[in-house]
Amino acid sequence: MKTNLILIAAIVMMLACSTLADWPQYLGPNRNATSPEKGLLRSWPKAGPEVLWTVSLGPGYGGAAVSEGKIYVLDRISGKQDVLRCLDFGTGKEQWSHTYEATGRVSHPGSRSTPAIEGNYLYTCGSFGDVYCFDVRTHKPVWNKNVWKDFSDDNVPRWAISQNPLIYRDSLILASQTEKAGVVAYDKTNGQVKWASPALPGRVGYVSPSIVEIDGEKNLVMIMAGSRGGGGGAVLGMDPGTGKRLWIYEGWSCQIPVPNVTEIGDGRLFITGGYKAGSAMIKVEKKGNTYSTTELYKTDDFGTHVHPAVLHEGHLYAHCTTNTRRDGMVCMDLNGTVKWKTEQSPVFDKGGFILADGLIFSIDGREGILYLVEPDPSGYKELASIKLLDTRECWGPLALVDGKLLIRDQKQMRCVIVR
Repeated sequence: MKTNLILIAAIVMMLACSTLADWPQYLGPNRNATSPEKGLLRSWPKAGPEVLWTVSLGPGYGGAAVSEGKIYVLDRISGKQDVLRCLDFGTGKEQWSHTYEATGRVSHPGSRSTPAIEGNYLYTCGSFGDVYCFDVRTHKPVWNKNVWKDFSDDNVPRWAISQNPLIYRDSLILASQTEKAGVVAYDKTNGQVKWASPALPGRVGYVSPSIVEIDGEKNLVMIMAGSRGGGGGAVLGMDPGTGKRLWIYEGWSCQIPVPNVTEIGDGRLFITGGYKAGSAMIKVEKKGNTYSTTELYKTDDFGTHVHPAVLHEGHLYAHCTTNTRRDGMVCMDLNGTVKWKTEQSPVFDKGGFILADGLIFSIDGREGILYLVEPDPSGYKELASIKLLDTRECWGPLALVDGKLLIRDQKQMRCVIVR
């Protein structure tokens, strides 16, 4: 009996570790660029960490999802097609692919989003709004829709559709941001529309919906773009089961928002963007059946262009180099006081980053340098760095699985051993 209990415990532990090892969606298990991995290297040899493999990709900014030893990345053949690629995690060798027609060109061409995977089903959203559900066992599509064309007759936005699919219970949720539908929830099994919210206030942006917890209840949060002259933007809380609006905050505006919200806890949400938008901290509360929002502060001294801020021990860290500022990596406390910034040394221009094991793995989006940083409010603490990518605009989100870091630029993806 004792032997059986030990065996069961071991199996449970292995299953738990397997679950933790996956990177099933945009920004990881909890959609916050934070990994539960431990035992990571705190120094690198002079030549840098070992590069396990390198594979060629088309231009783009989409990240990788990883599940059960397979990597899924949505690639693009410029102007013509989207390509879902499945790679072996250990070797980088392509296992299978699926290509579909998606003609058109946009500014900064290439892939945009990270797939989402749950069980045997994988979900993608292409640059021109094509939404697909794939069965990873058969390698075939189960259903497909178009989150833009099904709800709009206009051309896609200037920088394309940049939605990272969000799986919530029985739904796949994306922001259409059209005149006919603001946010759309599809039945994840068959693609039927479960609900579509009315058009949202503000202009079309590039933020993906997020799920946060407010007073013990799940809220769907969406950030909409403001006008180029300032104002007009909005942050909305919605019921993820029905699309009903629960609350709205209109005190902060970004003309081209990209980062999703960072959940702080206790109802506090951190909102940030480029283009001189800066950041805001709000608190959302529910009393009875009514929600309210309170602005805790706004700041111009912290604003990240592409990726959301990460939270570590009461401080926020992000790349705050934008089209208008060169603040580099910035550390700020939760009251809005900046503790330090690297400015142009290093500049940390729009690259992806991950918090794991008390470390930040960060790519300089301009130079392709991978940095290992110890997050510390007393000052910038660089532990190691090495140039690993060749092209500019290394803006894709990173992924970390079993001590291996996935990074990409405009022509390749590399797997780097960091444990």
